[in-house]
Amino acid sequence: MDHPVASPKRSSAAGGWGALKSCGKHLLGSRAPLSGARALMKANQPDGFDCPGCAWGDPEHGSSFEFCENGVKAVSWEATDKRTPPAFFARHTVAELRGWSDHALEGEGRLTHPMRYDAGSDRYLPVSWEAAFAEIGQEFNALAHPDQAEFYTSGRASNEAAYLYQLFARLYGTNNFPDCSNMCHEASGIALTQAIGAGKGTVTLEDFERADAIFCVGQNPGTNHPRMLGDLRRAAERGARVVVLNPVRERGLERFADPQNTVEMLRGASRPIASHYLQPRLGGDMAAFRGMAKAIFAADDAALAAGKPSLLDRPFLAKHTAGLDAWRAAVDATGWDAILDQSGLTRAEIEAMAEVYLGADRVIATWAMGVTQHRHSVATIREIANVMFLRGHIGRPGAGLCPVRGHSNVQGDRTVGINEKPPAALLDALEREFHFEAPRRHGHNVLAAIGAMLDGSARAFIGLGGNFARATPDSALVARALASCRLTVHIATKLNHSHLVPGAVGYLLPCLGRTEIDRNSRGKTQIVTVEDSMSMVHGSGGINRPASPHLRSEVAIIAGIAAATVGSERVEWAALADDHDRIRELIERTIPGFAGYNTRVRRPRGFMLRNLAAERVFETEAGRATFSDDALPEATEHQRAAGTEDTFVLQTFRSHDQYNTTVYGLDDRYRGVYGERRVVFAHPEDLAEIRARLGDRVDIRGAHRDGVERVAEDFRLVPFDMPRGALAGYYPELNVLVPLSTAGAQSDTPTSKSVLVTLQARTHARTHA
Repeated sequence: MDHPVASPKRSSAAGGWGALKSCGKHLLGSRAPLSGARALMKANQPDGFDCPGCAWGDPEHGSSFEFCENGVKAVSWEATDKRTPPAFFARHTVAELRGWSDHALEGEGRLTHPMRYDAGSDRYLPVSWEAAFAEIGQEFNALAHPDQAEFYTSGRASNEAAYLYQLFARLYGTNNFPDCSNMCHEASGIALTQAIGAGKGTVTLEDFERADAIFCVGQNPGTNHPRMLGDLRRAAERGARVVVLNPVRERGLERFADPQNTVEMLRGASRPIASHYLQPRLGGDMAAFRGMAKAIFAADDAALAAGKPSLLDRPFLAKHTAGLDAWRAAVDATGWDAILDQSGLTRAEIEAMAEVYLGADRVIATWAMGVTQHRHSVATIREIANVMFLRGHIGRPGAGLCPVRGHSNVQGDRTVGINEKPPAALLDALEREFHFEAPRRHGHNVLAAIGAMLDGSARAFIGLGGNFARATPDSALVARALASCRLTVHIATKLNHSHLVPGAVGYLLPCLGRTEIDRNSRGKTQIVTVEDSMSMVHGSGGINRPASPHLRSEVAIIAGIAAATVGSERVEWAALADDHDRIRELIERTIPGFAGYNTRVRRPRGFMLRNLAAERVFETEAGRATFSDDALPEATEHQRAAGTEDTFVLQTFRSHDQYNTTVYGLDDRYRGVYGERRVVFAHPEDLAEIRARLGDRVDIRGAHRDGVERVAEDFRLVPFDMPRGALAGYYPELNVLVPLSTAGAQSDTPTSKSVLVTLQARTHARTHA
């Protein structure tokens, strides 16, 4: 590889005409553009459905177009008129389908019938709902112990479905609840609970209208939660500083063209977002905030020495915090050389961040998986909170902590009980309401569930949505784990790779989508509810005709399995499935904060769950907001790689044409990639050093020394603006390189943003579907 490096063509700004063209393309590609367009007019509306995409909040005074480009993709993906009926499975064996890409599998359209795996023909065959429920119940009851079953939950499940799911599993006798939180924001929940006594963010959407400075750390709103770009743009337009920390130069955080601004669209104009764009090394965010703290303390010391007022919020610190002195000692003990080496930033860049912070009366810190998927993620989030405490940026308008969740109800699922380590208060409430002895031992998270399936101590897996085999690390091992089960059950809208590694008894149960009408036995249209990243709970009712008359709602499927497994003596499962108001009444009686649930959720925009930390009531062990005095990591993966020849640090992320493991298309126009996904991004000087050019192909090999060989074959090199020594590429294709054996301290989250790898040139290219 001895050619000069070329650069890809990228969009000049996020949004704009590119977004509109993409919307049209995906609506037409659904083969149901009119119904898709009609559905979009009801997306995130009081009388419509909650977008099945991200968890960004809805404004108090919304417009008729409360959706983004990726919302269009999500709705078109679900509202397609393409179908995957029994005849499709009659034509294709499971072994054949394993060779299809994620995009191709889901491109076949909506599942239409309940299916049972037949090992003799290696095909899924149609089955009746009654027979499916009966055999699944028999298989659950034949297990030696309830802890042999794993109950996985996707963040797309509604509050009602998730509540019934956790109730069923606990009546059955287990707290094994691996869920998608374990793979994304687990570190946020743990860190915030330790720091402020609540595992959620403290801001509302309106706080973004008041903030003077917003720190966006380790996130890419343009792809992952595009409606956030509008709020960031409006903040920037009124003079707020937007400080970005992201190793990769993402177009959406640089400039945004609002597709709803007619004048701007006609002029082809766009507006800047970031006032400061810093590119730390992978895993360097904690060091960056530690450096900010040093600069802030130095400025405060200088002010005091000059007889000026303190720059810190001394009354807040004295009344509401604990542990400041220990943290100050840790900051003082951390040298600038260590901070600069670990962060990859200059001292001037870090001091500029501190100046923005000190010059703002109201500051919001917001972050996503670029922070949470490292070994030291909990400590990093604690450091962010430490800095925010210094000037009292919590519990007042325009300021606070804001972890931006992924799927639309990942936060709500945890609120209503999807938790492998349930609080005693929840179990006590369930016992009082349903008169049973709830299991008290902690259950399995995602990594523990995989380990249990691999060693044979777990024999059954049920997935409430999602694509477990592709969302998790070490893809080959996870596929083996699922296939080793006695029973696998998947509740889904479309076919994906998880369904292609069935257990000895395997079921594929098709459910209604978020956009579809759910009528009960009396013809009444039912709604479900979700909770967004701002703790707002609101209703969601579909408007489209179901993709098949054989579909059932997630609630009805869970109720059917539960009735067949634990019976209906304590819980009238069928009655709950037929009237979701009754489920909400149970939630109201057993989960704090839901008083008047059925009335409040039918109001426009719903209601906000109370967060005591946002009121400066901190339910921590100390009864105060608590500083952390953690030291910086001894060495990040980036520092470890720097001492090893030819080793890079890889992060996985989404393309612009996907949401989590769902691949809507093969373009990533913000990064200049079209028609393919097997690409790996690298700094141009790194490519020049290995004598590579744009288009050369490589195999990527895992460099984690745990005895497991990991290889991702045949990826095209793409030069990109990112730190030296770093690589990036798309999951799920690159999840094969993420080791099960490394995880975040305390969070047990896969370290998908810091994977040690090497590159090996290919002598020939191979075509992938």
